[in-house]
Amino acid sequence: MVTIKMVAERCGLSIAAVSRALNNRSGISAERAEYVRQVAREMGYQPNEAARLLKTKCSNNIGILYHNLLTHEFFSEVLEGIQLEAAENGYEITFLQNSGGLTYFEHCQRRQCAGVILVQGPFNHDSVQPMKDSGMPLVFIEDMHPGYTVVRNDNVQAMEDMVRYLHGMGHRRIALICGDPCQVTDQRIEGFRRGCQACGIEIPQGYLQAANYRGVESSAEAVKRLLALPERPTCIIFPDDICFLGGRDELTHHGLRVPEDVSCAGFGGIRVVKLMRPRLTTYDQDASGIGRTAAREIIKAIENPKRYKPHAALVEGHIEPGDTVRPL
Repeated sequence: MVTIKMVAERCGLSIAAVSRALNNRSGISAERAEYVRQVAREMGYQPNEAARLLKTKCSNNIGILYHNLLTHEFFSEVLEGIQLEAAENGYEITFLQNSGGLTYFEHCQRRQCAGVILVQGPFNHDSVQPMKDSGMPLVFIEDMHPGYTVVRNDNVQAMEDMVRYLHGMGHRRIALICGDPCQVTDQRIEGFRRGCQACGIEIPQGYLQAANYRGVESSAEAVKRLLALPERPTCIIFPDDICFLGGRDELTHHGLRVPEDVSCAGFGGIRVVKLMRPRLTTYDQDASGIGRTAAREIIKAIENPKRYKPHAALVEGHIEPGDTVRPL
């Protein structure tokens, strides 16, 4: 078995220096730390987790609280980012359950989780409160909770940027189909209003329609309502990329083409978008980047509990032009 001492001898460094490099701690230059990690990989070094736990009283296990994991394309990519970043830093992830008579926190204790990333779940549920009360490191994705780090896009700015982009393409009658009521939806509506105001665009009655995130049928119904208005929009923004599929079908049902008759834009930038034809114009939220950032933040909180300060970590996305928005 390759030991840390053997890695240190190969690198010509002290065991302490190698330990700092392998655990991403300060006291060693970034270049030298990367060299140590490369040598460790080449030698097949594996950390002794039992010894690490005894020494640091901290495991390398990160808990993930999330529901409907494999059915949501965006959050599946977020999870992939978490897993990749965690693995690169010597951490593992465990999905937490509220079953078998155990609360989420009791499950954390049983699996010796050093911290938890809350991606999606009943964050105000009584079973989550003990995790907050325990003082263990917590990082939230998307939902903001006072006193905790949140990793998210700037949804207000993102939607404002989308409106400005569509305005630049010549559109003045822009409709927004909103997702389920939540913080994210409220932020996007605010961004939509700001963007319209900045571009001098009026929002006619009925140009804000409700639907469900990933709700193909509800988005189709929202499009039907938009088409029934006295003056239909020239462009429709959907709450996410999947919702566009339902909207496109409804437009086709009315004999309308995308983008010749009605332009469309999505939100999310999931991988399946790249397979759509026509290629969807969308706001790419960088789901993997959100996941990686969340993993980096929880690791910082775990390894530097006294110095770590909760904050909002914003991950920058970008508009991905496609073929579904026609210039007017």
